[in-house]
This record gives sequence, C-alpha cells and structure tokens, in this order.
Amino acid sequence: MSEVLILPGLFGSGEGHWQHHWLEDQPGSRCVAQDDWDRPNLDAWLPRLEGALEEAGEAYLVAHSLGCLLAARLAGRSVARRVMGALLVAPCDLRDTEILHPGQITFGGMPTAPLPFPSIVVGSMNDAYMTVDRLSLFGRLWNAETRNIGLAGHINIASGFGRWRSGYRLLEALKTQARGRRPTVSMPPAFAV
Repeated sequence: MSEVLILPGLFGSGEGHWQHHWLEDQPGSRCVAQDDWDRPNLDAWLPRLEGALEEAGEAYLVAHSLGCLLAARLAGRSVARRVMGALLVAPCDLRDTEILHPGQITFGGMPTAPLPFPSIVVGSMNDAYMTVDRLSLFGRLWNAETRNIGLAGHINIASGFGRWRSGYRLLEALKTQARGRRPTVSMPPAFAV
C-alpha cells in the first residue's frame, strides 16, 4: 500500500481542515512539515518532501494551496519517479497570494513544467487565491486533469470544507488513473516447455 503525503498550504492545515481529517482517516498518511507555516520557504521545504518520498519508496501526494506548488516543483527532479499521483486542491497563484499576504512566502515564480505523474487539479469559481482562468492555464501547463467544483472558495474551513468526504472519491479516481498508467513488467515463463 502506497503512502499518502499531505502537503498543506500557507499557515498549515489545522484542526478542522480537511487535510487534518485525512491524516486521521487515511491509513499510511503523514504530513510533510516545514519549519514555519507562517513564512514558508521553498528551499527549506522541497528537500523535506524529497526526503519523505525517498523514505516512502513511492507515495501519492495530497496538496492544498501552496502545497500544490511544492508538488509541482518536483517536475524535472529525479525523485518525481516516486510519486504515484498528485491530488492538487485549490492551488494558489503566487501573484494573488503575494497581494493577500505580502512578504510571507519565499517560493520564487509559478512552476510551469508538465508533471511526470498523474495529477488532478481541483479548484473553484470563486477562489481568492487563483482565478478560474489561471486554474485552467496551470492545469494545462502541468498536464493535469482539471476539475472545477463550482462556488467552493479556497476549499478550506472558511469555505465550509471540514472532512470533505467527496475529496476521498477524487483520491480514489487518481489512484485508478495512476494504476492505468503504470508500466507493466512482463515476467519470463516459470519453466521452459
């Protein structure tokens, strides 16, 4: 059974957030932490994600907001081969996030490379952190399936998403998609005739 690595966004996923519930509900899941949830730094957090993937062997990523950008930064890195798939929920646009939270994020520019693993990007029509047009753009750039779930805000506690059970179905859909894309290895016959 593959692990599920939870990648929270700015300020972390505290009590009541759907990712917090997922950590309790999903066997084999764990959070990839960082030093300061209020001032996330890509150069400090990315090596932790890479280390968690090396330790897990292979894993699914379940990311929210800024955690989606962390996952997208794996494109082009050798450790990406360990990612079975990524569920990227309410990715933030660094341009908008800097306006909402000036000087709190050290993450460089938006990642634009195609992701080498199956991915589902989930967003909404009224997310203050990323417009629908930008959601579609980054879904295409990342080569991910994009799902717009309507008027759902930032898909967090403030927009009414606690346990978010329908998100589990999205993770299962991702797992099914990933199994369909896994290479098959042909085995030699057990004996010669």
